[in-house]
Amino acid sequence: MGGEGIGPGWILDSGLFSTIVEVMPDGAGLLSSGLSMAELGSRVRTRRRARGLALERLAELSGVSRSMVSDVERGAKTPTVLVLDRLATALGTSIARLLDEPAGDALVLLRHAGQRVVRDPAGWERRILSPVLPGVEFEFMRTVLAPGVDAGEFSPHQPGSREYVAVESGRLTLTVDGRVSTLEPGDSVYFPGDCRHGFANGEDAECVYYLVMDLGAAGGAAGPHG
Repeated sequence: MGGEGIGPGWILDSGLFSTIVEVMPDGAGLLSSGLSMAELGSRVRTRRRARGLALERLAELSGVSRSMVSDVERGAKTPTVLVLDRLATALGTSIARLLDEPAGDALVLLRHAGQRVVRDPAGWERRILSPVLPGVEFEFMRTVLAPGVDAGEFSPHQPGSREYVAVESGRLTLTVDGRVSTLEPGDSVYFPGDCRHGFANGEDAECVYYLVMDLGAAGGAAGPHG
C-alpha cells in the first residue's frame, strides 16, 4: 500500500460532501466531517494513555513506526486507512470509534448521505453502516475494491473477536493466517478476528463485499501482534 502516511489526497467522506485533506505543517488539516487531524490525533493519544501504553508499546502492538504514531497523535501526518485500522486494533477499538462519538442506545437511523466513508488512495473504500454505541465494539461495513487492488494485511484483533464477510459482486480473495479462499458473489464466510487477514481483488472488475466485525465489549485487551 505504499508508505504509512501521505499528504493531500487522503479522503474521508461524511454527508453530502467529500473533501481532500489538506495536511498543514501545524496539523490543522480538516477531514470532510469537520474533524481536524489534530482532533483525530488527540483521540488516538487519549485512547493510548487510557490503556497505559507508551508510544513505543503502541508502535510495537500495531506494527506502525514510533515516528508515524507520534505524527498521527500530533496531527502532523494523515495515516492511510490500513495504518489507522492497525492503530485502532492495537488500541482494542475500531476506526469508527476513533472518528465518532457514541450514539444513544435507542434507534439510530443512518441515512446514506450521513454514513462515514473512508477512501484509501490505493483504490478502495470502506463505508461504515453501523453507529458507534456505548460499550460495544462492532462495525458493519461495505467495502469496494477497485480492479487489481490489494487492501493489505490487517492485524489480529483481540481474542474472541469475530468477522463475517459476504460478497455482493466481483471476486474476493481472502487470506486468513496464510490460508487463501476465493469468494464469489453470494458467498459468505466467518473467521476468528484474532487472526491476520487480508482482502484483495485480483480481477479486472470491481469487487463489493460486506464485513461485520464484532470485537466484543469496548475497551477489551488488544490482540496479539507480531
